[in-house]
Amino acid sequence: MLPALFAPLADQALVFNLFRYLTFRTGAAVMTALVIAFVIGPAMIRWLKSRQGAGQPIREDGPEGHFKKRGTPTMGGLMILIAIVVSTLLWADLRNNFVWIVLLVTVGFGLVGFGDDYLKLTKRNPKGLSGKLKLVVQGGIALVAVLWYLQVTPEARETAVAIPFLKDVMVEFGILFIPFSMLVMVGASNAVNLTDGLDGLATMPVIIAATCFGLIAYLAGNAVFAGYLQIHHAPGAGELAVFCGALIGGALGFLWFNAPPAMVFMGDTGSLSMGGALGAIAMITKHELVLAIIGGLFVLEAVSVIVQVTSFKMTGKRVFRMAPLHHHYEKKGWAEPTIVIRFWIIAVILALIGLSSLKLR
Repeated sequence: MLPALFAPLADQALVFNLFRYLTFRTGAAVMTALVIAFVIGPAMIRWLKSRQGAGQPIREDGPEGHFKKRGTPTMGGLMILIAIVVSTLLWADLRNNFVWIVLLVTVGFGLVGFGDDYLKLTKRNPKGLSGKLKLVVQGGIALVAVLWYLQVTPEARETAVAIPFLKDVMVEFGILFIPFSMLVMVGASNAVNLTDGLDGLATMPVIIAATCFGLIAYLAGNAVFAGYLQIHHAPGAGELAVFCGALIGGALGFLWFNAPPAMVFMGDTGSLSMGGALGAIAMITKHELVLAIIGGLFVLEAVSVIVQVTSFKMTGKRVFRMAPLHHHYEKKGWAEPTIVIRFWIIAVILALIGLSSLKLR
C-alpha cells in the first residue's frame, strides 16, 4: 500500500511509483530516521546537559568504572522516539491499524520511561518510579494494545501462538492470549531496560532484533512467502517492516552519540519504548516465542536478575557478583568494550538461530 501523503504524487510522476513498494519505504524509513537523529542529536544533547547538570545518577554500589561517567546526560531515548515517530508517520501506510498499535506501545512505554528518568534527575535518586507503578502503567498500555489488536484482526487463529521450528503448528490460548501478550510486551520492555547498562550494549542487539522482525513482518504479511515458509500469514503485518526500518535508523543514529565514551545515555525513555515495540511486533506477527530466541540476550539479562534476587532471598547468597549479567563480568575485571562486543556477538548468533526457525521446520 501507498502512504496517503504520497498517493497524489504517484499518480503524477512515474518515479513516485517507488513509494508503492514496501521495500523502498522501509529503506527510506531507515535513512529518514537516521538523518533525523544525526540532525537533532547535537542540539538535544546540549539541551539535556544544560537541563540536567550532574547528569544521570550513578549507583553507589555499582561497578567502580561507572563513576567516571558522572555528568553524562540521560533521556537520549527522546532522540530515538522522535526519529521513529516522524519517520513512521512519513513512510508507513497510516490506514493500517497495526502501525498505530505499535506506535501506541512505543510512545506509551516511552512516556513511562520519561517519567522514570525525570524523577531520577529531579530527586537525584537512581530508582526513579516505583517498580510496581511502572508495571501497572505498562500493563494498562499493553492491555489496550492487545484488545485493539483482537478487535481489528478477524482471523480465526488470532488468539493462537505459533511454535518455532514446527510447520504451521499453533497453540490456541483463548482468553489467556491477553495476559500472555501483555507479558510479552512488558517483559521485552523491561528486559531491554535491564540490558541497557553499558555504552551501546542494548542498542545494537535492539537493531539486530528489529532487523530480524522487519524481515519477519515482511514475510508474514505476504501470503506467498508465508505459504512457502509455512508460517502464519498475518495480512497487513508487512507494513510493520517500515516501522522496524525507522527503529533501526533511529537506534543507529543514537548509537553514533552513545558510542564509548558516551555523550548521552538513552535512559528508560529509550529502552522501555524499544523493548515494548519489539514485543508488540512479535504479537502481531505471531512470533512471540521467536522473540525469546532472537532477543535471547535480553532474556539472559532478565533471568540473571531473577536468579540473583531469588537466590539472595531464599539462601542469603548471590549467584553472580552483581546483576544484571553484564555487571557480573565488570566485577570480574572484564573491560567494558570487551563485554559489549562479546554480548553483541551473542546477540547475532541468537538472531541467526531465531531466523533459522522460519525455514527449519
